[in-house]
Amino acid sequence: MPGTLDGIKVVDLTTVILGPWASQTLGDMGADVIKIETPQGDVTRNMGPRRNPGMGAVFLSTNRNKRSIVLDLRTREGKDALLKIVDTADVFMHNMRPKVADKLELSYERFSKNNPKLIYCAAYGFRADGPRANDPAYDDIIQAASGIASLQQVVSDQPRFVPTIVADKTTSYNLLAAVLAALVCRERTGNGQAIEVPMFESLVDNVMIEHLYGAAFEPHEGQMGYARLLNTGRRPYATKDGFLAVLPYSDENWSRMFEIAGQEELKTDHRFSSQSARVDYAQEVYDWLGEVIATRTTADWQVALNEAGIPVTAVNSLEDLLDDDQLNATGFWRLEEHPTEGQIRMTDPPVRFAQNPSTIRKMQPQLGQHSREILLESGYSEKEIDSLSHNKVITENN
Repeated sequence: MPGTLDGIKVVDLTTVILGPWASQTLGDMGADVIKIETPQGDVTRNMGPRRNPGMGAVFLSTNRNKRSIVLDLRTREGKDALLKIVDTADVFMHNMRPKVADKLELSYERFSKNNPKLIYCAAYGFRADGPRANDPAYDDIIQAASGIASLQQVVSDQPRFVPTIVADKTTSYNLLAAVLAALVCRERTGNGQAIEVPMFESLVDNVMIEHLYGAAFEPHEGQMGYARLLNTGRRPYATKDGFLAVLPYSDENWSRMFEIAGQEELKTDHRFSSQSARVDYAQEVYDWLGEVIATRTTADWQVALNEAGIPVTAVNSLEDLLDDDQLNATGFWRLEEHPTEGQIRMTDPPVRFAQNPSTIRKMQPQLGQHSREILLESGYSEKEIDSLSHNKVITENN
């Protein structure tokens, strides 16, 4: 059964995580994704453990359902080959700084001249009309600039980075949404368009959903920052044998929580009797929860709180997730046979479509594995491709 994006051709010049994760999702949905790589390949090819050169664990996590072609865009022949490939594409993506994109002749105007229906998506570190437009941007830089690192001072004595690539992945979702919206718009208007997706502005937008707070008004109505989330007591609580996340949320949840704890008198305590009171006395609330949770085992609490309808879960380690009952019951973990890497573990596409399911159709490609195939589809003759290969404009790996 064809996927939701069957027939859509995506030319992806992005690297690292932001763009490749978005294009992998487009590929999962059925798009034909052509990964354009330099002769050195995407840097993630050498990130993490690997069985063979250029097939590192991080690359494997973000590059299924793609074909790979190597083009040396420093050459005129490489630039012309890219233009020819994009001429028949629906979507083109890159994540180069504006001045680098200009140097490589990657402008929307150049590509859309022959392909006015093209959706051209540039994922930048910062919006292109701002003073930081050409600053280098990686996840750590954007975490620091966006306030994410500063927020970690709640649980530390200094700013720290979140131990996951949150800026890349947040922006990747925006990139994916933008491409899909532009495809829908093109169906209505017949026109392609240029899209700008910046990391910095994406992450600030994300952070400020709850932390703009008092500054949502002018003049300010109180301080910035959602106090409950910034309270040091907001954490998983130690049980007798592990850690537990528990969140009595509604008044009914709290009433049941007090009953289970054998402290029903707290139902009428002015600190705990309403949602607004629990916000005002957040520290007391968290302190009480910590003391109570410490009195039983993790399993005991899970049984009692689940029966009461109170949100609760044990704290999983990364290793725990491989044996998680929910994930295994739904087939989330996939073991697939890769033609060169042997058996590899992947996640199942998390979004399920009832009529046009996302699928894993292609394993992660070797560097330049499909160079000749893609150029033949783009109108090059075998002789012309041989010349490009001889002159090292392309790299082949069959």
